[in-house]
Amino acid sequence: MQKRKLGNSNLEVSALGLGCMRMSHDESPIPDKQEMISFLHSAVDRGITFFDTAEVYGPFTNEELVGEALAPFRGQVVIATKFGFKHDLDRGPSPMVGLDSRPEQIKQVAEASLKRLKVDAIDLFYQHRVDPAVPIEDVAGAVKDLIQEGKVKHFGLSEAGAQTIRRAHAVQPVTAIQSEYSVWWRTTEEEVLPACEELGIGFVPFSPLGRGYLTGKINENTTFASVDIRSRMPRFTPEARKANRAVIDLLTSIGEQKGATPAQIALAWLLAQKPWIVPIPGSRKLERLDENIGAVAVELTSDDLREIDGALSKITVQGARYPQEIERQVNR
Repeated sequence: MQKRKLGNSNLEVSALGLGCMRMSHDESPIPDKQEMISFLHSAVDRGITFFDTAEVYGPFTNEELVGEALAPFRGQVVIATKFGFKHDLDRGPSPMVGLDSRPEQIKQVAEASLKRLKVDAIDLFYQHRVDPAVPIEDVAGAVKDLIQEGKVKHFGLSEAGAQTIRRAHAVQPVTAIQSEYSVWWRTTEEEVLPACEELGIGFVPFSPLGRGYLTGKINENTTFASVDIRSRMPRFTPEARKANRAVIDLLTSIGEQKGATPAQIALAWLLAQKPWIVPIPGSRKLERLDENIGAVAVELTSDDLREIDGALSKITVQGARYPQEIERQVNR
């Protein structure tokens, strides 16, 4: 597995990471824990060293799963987790009740995450969503304190806008930005990626396969469980899924030239954008993991990239990526 460094930091990770959320969140039924531990071990065996979780996944159970599974590989792997939501556990299966990035809350979350992850220091600690009630300088200052105390190694932001990134970076250098980015969601190219390049910050695309759509295995007849977030997304209505097939047709066409699948082309396209971009597709099956890893070996030339960009410019993707109330929480 090739390695990449996240920006100007010394944080080196596998060129492809692994998003762990759906191993214990947004699924019905939740996958078997021992199967997921075995799967995570297989990912390490295949050279994956970068794993993404969050306290809100589960909530809490995803960190516990990742912590238990990766305990034998301490020092060999990098675990990223996140803070920034508050919970009311009496609410049952959906205990998230809003944003909370107050410094005292950040420090409490860090202590709890350290225990669940079974580590002495959190490798990469992201603010999960920008909290408009708390100045980003206070957030960065709280993480800076944790870094000075040896409890956190690197600071990150998720779905933050360029100005917020700059303000945070001035207080505590930001190692990585994690936001959605793929061939069918490119808004981050407008301001966020240029800011990352200027400041020497790595970029970690989540949903690099468009929550599964870019694999080509989802069509207008696919059904989603009620707990699956895609069941509530405008981009995943049957009409939108049918209208967006042009993106899949493009990936399939390029894949046929390269001997690769649509998913591999989608990931190879991201890897070709910048050497400091590290996608984190989420998978729970070995055949999918192996397919994704195969993308690292797919070489897209500058001509290929121009062809893809030219074709994409003629396609208008249908459907918003989130319902309005969720979209308001991002790119602040």
